[in-house]
Amino acid sequence: RQKKIRARTGARLYPFIHIGPLTLGSYGLMVAIGLICAFFILRADFARRGVSADAEAIIGITGLAGLAGSRLYHLLETPAEFFADPWPQLFSTMGFAFVGAIIGGFVALLILAKRFRMSPLLMLDAASPAAAMGYGIGRIGCLISGDGDYGIPTSLPWGMSFPNGIVPTTDRVHPTPIYEFLAAILIFWILWRLGARCLKTHAPNGIIFAAYLVITGIARFLVEMIRINPHSFHGLTNAQAASVVSVLAGVALFVYSLKAPRQEIRA
Repeated sequence: RQKKIRARTGARLYPFIHIGPLTLGSYGLMVAIGLICAFFILRADFARRGVSADAEAIIGITGLAGLAGSRLYHLLETPAEFFADPWPQLFSTMGFAFVGAIIGGFVALLILAKRFRMSPLLMLDAASPAAAMGYGIGRIGCLISGDGDYGIPTSLPWGMSFPNGIVPTTDRVHPTPIYEFLAAILIFWILWRLGARCLKTHAPNGIIFAAYLVITGIARFLVEMIRINPHSFHGLTNAQAASVVSVLAGVALFVYSLKAPRQEIRA
């Protein structure tokens, strides 16, 4: 039986799903669904590239590394609070940061590329569409659990309130997880089509990952403009500052990929 909570706008929140004696967090469940979808996308990308690598192991390890990186990054954003009482916070199911997930997943993919004897840029290219879709599906978990990952108050007709969410609010606010989910679908489609074009034209590796860094960086920067995160870095939120770095890194990688000798880029 599912425990249903109705918000003032008529939306139903499911912070936890109860199945007999088993209680599942809706955020964790959506993250798991996102990883499953990412697995099928990565496997399809490997197939069209003619790459023989274990997509299941890659998604599993990268997903765990991303979650660990996301959690650690969130905790280290407020180090004094974390080190004052570290253990309960370390194992809490609340509080994850997009930037940390990118860092953790990136490191894991580099290690796995070496394990499967692949070019690191080839691995990152193949994983980019899967990462975009998996992230978007995970954001739906933020929405249905009402975990506070929403935006500022709005009078727009699709504004939502979360009076009974994990982090409640009675204001009608921007449902930013929905925005990010829709953006993720678009980013996935762009990257997948770009991948097909790069394969057809024998473009060097790195182009897809560069596009991922640029597009996701822009999308996250824009969403942060209407999110309730504190501004700490020259008027930017931490996520916006990281988004600027992501965009610059993507542009630099794109230039490098085009200028580097073909044999240094391809697997």
